[in-house]
Amino acid sequence: MYDSPDTRASLIVKLRDPADSGAWREFVALYEPLIVRLARRRGLQEADAHDVCQEVLRAVLSAVERYDPARGRFRSWLARITHNLLVNFLSRHRFPFRGSGSTSILELLESQAERDPEATAIFELEYRRRVLEWAAEEIKDEFTPTTWQAFWSTAIEGARPCDIAARLGISVGAVYIARSRALARLKRKVEQFGEGSRELGSGVDDAGSN
Repeated sequence: MYDSPDTRASLIVKLRDPADSGAWREFVALYEPLIVRLARRRGLQEADAHDVCQEVLRAVLSAVERYDPARGRFRSWLARITHNLLVNFLSRHRFPFRGSGSTSILELLESQAERDPEATAIFELEYRRRVLEWAAEEIKDEFTPTTWQAFWSTAIEGARPCDIAARLGISVGAVYIARSRALARLKRKVEQFGEGSRELGSGVDDAGSN
């Protein structure tokens, strides 16, 4: 397992500028699939999961300027927001949603109530998966389809190199070369997610196989 890099600081800074629509689009592209998947894992239907996701995104937009890196990682802050709003929804809106800048929302976001350890583990797992997906989406076109399939099938899906070599019509050695090249590039891209984070280690394989 690896301790995945946190959201790069430059994106967080840009989110604090209401006029920077590009930063917000990037943030949504990165995190919307993660939040929706978390909601679905809690048993929500697709439409409800997207509704909760929109509440989370609005909450982040209204409170990001109050995020303090000295108090913890951005993903921990986002996990607390997501968990609180999921609990809110599952409790039949015991804390009614109001305007994005309302005092009730800000108080909810800053709540220090203990989170379910299972929820924390689920968020971390889905976060790592999303970082991996993002990195893969960014670099996939740098490789031929055969190279990428050889890498993805063995390094991420756990298939045996000999089986993939036979399926693709290449040598086992070529499979290992493809895996090594793409895996090295993927690791560099994941590190870029956190602007030079050194926390990736050698666990990209674990992130894909969980």
